[in-house]
Amino acid sequence: MGWTKTNLQGVWVFEPKIWQDQRGYFVETFNGSTLPDELKNIHFVQDNEAKSTRGVLRGLHYQLPPHAQSKLVRCISGEVLDVIVDVRPESATFGKYISVILNEINKKQLFVPQGFAHGYEVLSDTAIFAYKCDQYYAPGQEGGIRYDDPALGIKWILPSDQIIVSEKDLQLPNFSKHRPFR
Repeated sequence: MGWTKTNLQGVWVFEPKIWQDQRGYFVETFNGSTLPDELKNIHFVQDNEAKSTRGVLRGLHYQLPPHAQSKLVRCISGEVLDVIVDVRPESATFGKYISVILNEINKKQLFVPQGFAHGYEVLSDTAIFAYKCDQYYAPGQEGGIRYDDPALGIKWILPSDQIIVSEKDLQLPNFSKHRPFR
């Protein structure tokens, strides 16, 4: 199992070992003992799963303290472009984002620390997306940023006329107006 640090503080990409033969494959998707030292104190309390069709874009979401969540995200079936944006005002990478292709072939996972807005775009016909959270969902403690805010300059893969966004996500503010993460 390999963990690679990204250029955003606290963000890691996990690339598991995949054992494959004529029967199929086996992969260990989580083992707390293999976490980088920086993540050893993370204790996941909730697992979530979503199935979506091509073009669905969910996000960009985060929760505010004291209910902020770290997440370990992966795509079980299909393929997504996963995007996270640093919303920590004191961070040197405030307002910066990274994107990672997660799919059923590469089995990569992305560790999203507290203080990052998260979203993904479904690139395959369907996708099953799963994630672990270290805090429970807390309605009323949600923050979000509009996915197409030009100030962020996120390079989504699908053309805008193929993107399907919920009414709730279309109402999210641009980055300059988002609920501050403090």
